[in-house]
Amino acid sequence: MKFETIIVGAGSMGMAAGYFLASQGKKVLLIDASNPPHTEGAHHGETRIIRHAYGEGENYVPMALRAQELWLALEKESNKKLFLQTGVLNAGDPESLFIKNVIKSAKTYSLPVEVLTAEEMNDKWPGFHFSEDYVGCFEKSSGVLMVEECIRAYRELTEKSGAVLKTNTMVKSIEATESSVTVKTENETFTGEKLIVSAGKGTGPVLSALGLELPLQPVRKTFSWFDSDEDVYREGQFPAFAVNYPNSDELYYGFPSIGGAGVKIGRHDEGQPIQPWEKLADYGAFPEDEGDVKSFADRFMSQKLPVKFGKTCVYTLTPDSDFIIDKHPELKNVFFACGFSGHGFKFASAVGEILSQLAVNGKTELDISDFSLGRFK
Repeated sequence: MKFETIIVGAGSMGMAAGYFLASQGKKVLLIDASNPPHTEGAHHGETRIIRHAYGEGENYVPMALRAQELWLALEKESNKKLFLQTGVLNAGDPESLFIKNVIKSAKTYSLPVEVLTAEEMNDKWPGFHFSEDYVGCFEKSSGVLMVEECIRAYRELTEKSGAVLKTNTMVKSIEATESSVTVKTENETFTGEKLIVSAGKGTGPVLSALGLELPLQPVRKTFSWFDSDEDVYREGQFPAFAVNYPNSDELYYGFPSIGGAGVKIGRHDEGQPIQPWEKLADYGAFPEDEGDVKSFADRFMSQKLPVKFGKTCVYTLTPDSDFIIDKHPELKNVFFACGFSGHGFKFASAVGEILSQLAVNGKTELDISDFSLGRFK
């Protein structure tokens, strides 16, 4: 069976790429080792923050703004509630790179960000307890994406547009020339003109078969939900947030109680390194699974919040924590997106569009030069 484009990895970015290609009438095959949305990737856990004034660098802002447009378009087309405008509070030391980047990107792109003192944050949201050495940047237009619903929406529309989706299917081998690709699974062989690889933690092994060695390290991550007072912490009353400890790389993120689920908190840095093929240990396997976020809650929440339960996901890290979005240096019909380092899902709609543009035109409308593989040479 021959396709125009074969996509290996149909989670966040791959499913979005499939949608954009299939909606243009392209003949597309998507292959995934699981059944997206699933629990083995980076998209597990119900919610992700989308923020526009970006603490990781202002070069991300155009992609974040385009992603927001595309999420709202998907919400309209699918008739699903995908985005909650909770507002996002970024807090930390005013001299930290994280906060400086938020403020700088807001000024560069004229984004609506309100700078607040610790006292103002505590007054505006009584659920917080910030000490006076903290400053906050509140972006009212940002919010929360419902992760699994986003992927389901793309999946339904992608299949409706005629794409073929093979789930719970392991890729056994890939061969590629400059004009064709052959992908073999346990039971079938598929050929196509172009290949997109967006297989999360499995991207390294897949591309290694095509002569590329990528600097990727998957790590196991966890996040926890806490029992919380709905009058104080519910959505509409309390924002999503990211908090950077002063003089430290420690960064925590969290969500208001959505649908009565309780406040959700995770730690962005750290994590247990794993192998690409390794199954995730259950939540609670390590003391820090609960202990880190509980310490954060005790320090920054004004009320005592008991832990309810937790879940796991995977970050696939690059050495500089920036993404890799590029084409194979020798095979111009092979494209890949990986290394999203725990802050990629918000961009999935835009990255899917970028991958589709690469596959169709060989170039993109957004500047992705900062995300080239060549920067690691």
